[in-house]
Order: sequence, then C-alpha cells, then structure tokens
Amino acid sequence: MEGVFELTGRLADDMGDELEGEGLTQARAELLWRLHVAGPSTQRALSEALRCTPRNVTGLVDALEAAGLVRREPHPEDRRAMLVTLTPQGEKLLARWREGYEQLAGRLFGDVSAGDLRGFHATLSHMLEQLRRQ
Repeated sequence: MEGVFELTGRLADDMGDELEGEGLTQARAELLWRLHVAGPSTQRALSEALRCTPRNVTGLVDALEAAGLVRREPHPEDRRAMLVTLTPQGEKLLARWREGYEQLAGRLFGDVSAGDLRGFHATLSHMLEQLRRQ
C-alpha cells in the first residue's frame, strides 16, 4: 500500500502542477476529460459521471464556458436539455493533454514486458473495482 500511496501522491502532484499552469481546478479538468472521452453530454449526465450535484456541474460549466473551453448547445432530441461540448480551444487543450498522457504512459510502461503489463492491469482493475463497491 505504501507504493500505491506514493504513486497516487506523485501523480496528483504532477497533475496539480499541470492544471495550475492552465488555470484549472481538478474538478474542471475532470469535466473536460469526460467530454473528451464521452463526447457532448448533458449536465445531468456529467453530474452522474462526476458524482456531484447538478448545481456543482452548473458552476463548473459556467467557469469553463467563460474560459472559452466549452459551450452549451441545444440537445437535438430533448428541447429541455442542453449539451455541453468542447470548443475548438478546449479540443486543442485536450489534444495536448492526450499527448502528455501518452508520453507519460511510454515513460512509465515502455520497458515493461507484455506479461507484466497484463498482470499490472488485472491487479489495478481489481483494486479499482473494490474501491467502486464502497
């Protein structure tokens, strides 16, 4: 467990430094990453994915919209809902993050054998599943 705690601390520190340089909080960054992975989403879907209140998501989206990273647009099938989507500026930011993400993965796992990597992935998946059950 000591290694897991050190790993999470180091990753959090690195991410915090990167986000601070972008003028973002972790919550705003997580919302951006969700949009990057899942595509345009309703605020309700974002609230569920981020495990926070709809009011909190509204504040996050307001701030990201003011920064020019996301925009709200009418939902094509539900007149009552709005979709949150990345702007071109937001897409550029996420492309940079994806590049950094892939570079870090290469640094951390580039010399790990395929068998060891499969074992690590299986163990990590098990750990995350145990934590999700709480």
